[in-house]
Amino acid sequence: MDWSLVLASQGIGTTIDYSHDGNGWSLLVNPADYENALNAIRLYRLENRGWPWQNRVPGPEVLFDWGSLAWVALLILFFYLQTRYGFKPLGIASHADLTNGQWWRWFTAIWLHADLGHLASNAVFGFLLLGLSMGRYGTGLSLLAAYLAGASANLISELIYTDNRQGLGASGMVMGALGLLAVQSFWPRQKAPLGKKYLIGGIAAGIMLFALLGLAPGTNVIAHLAGFIVGIISGALLSLAKVRPSPQSWKLNVLSGLAFTVLVVLPWWLAIKAGGP
Repeated sequence: MDWSLVLASQGIGTTIDYSHDGNGWSLLVNPADYENALNAIRLYRLENRGWPWQNRVPGPEVLFDWGSLAWVALLILFFYLQTRYGFKPLGIASHADLTNGQWWRWFTAIWLHADLGHLASNAVFGFLLLGLSMGRYGTGLSLLAAYLAGASANLISELIYTDNRQGLGASGMVMGALGLLAVQSFWPRQKAPLGKKYLIGGIAAGIMLFALLGLAPGTNVIAHLAGFIVGIISGALLSLAKVRPSPQSWKLNVLSGLAFTVLVVLPWWLAIKAGGP
């Protein structure tokens, strides 16, 4: 393929052919162009000798964890409970709730959404970003890290906004997953010659995605930024610890999954208890 592009740039017509007689792939040119084609390929190989066109990125392969579908199902379930049974006033977050010590709203607000469009946006992007981060760090660990980033985003937002605006939505958690992915190349930095390049490239890509997804007009930019930064910090710590899915890490992922479950059930239990008759 590379050689055919070289010859095409020199105006030499080529055909890529595969032979079943054991010769494999070959590049065919007209007999009159044969010597020119050989010379062009020879010069191309000399000029690009030692140039790393393709480099294997150190670290685990890119994996997608379909467990993020379960998270999407939870979002849909809570949206149903919100619209059917009035869960929204019980779990929404505000500065007044923070000062009153209702810490559980940092978590419950994640599961509430303003409307169906808000839910769909977070579900789609969260499904993709959480699936990738789960594949990188492990299902339970990544889910817990992103969830804590979302709760931290709600806390920081309510500390900054003192006008009692109400916060809700899983976007802080989604931005936390994006932050986890942005620094996924951090762990090989000390060993690989190009590790710094991969790290900077990953962070730059994460920032560009954050600008695209997290700075939309009418959104809570502070919560988005806070979730993204907390996700970066969490991802850096996990990457330095070289955490990745493996047979040895299943206990850690199970414990993280249990912690996530507790942090879903307990805050909502407290919210229902506090809002009950």
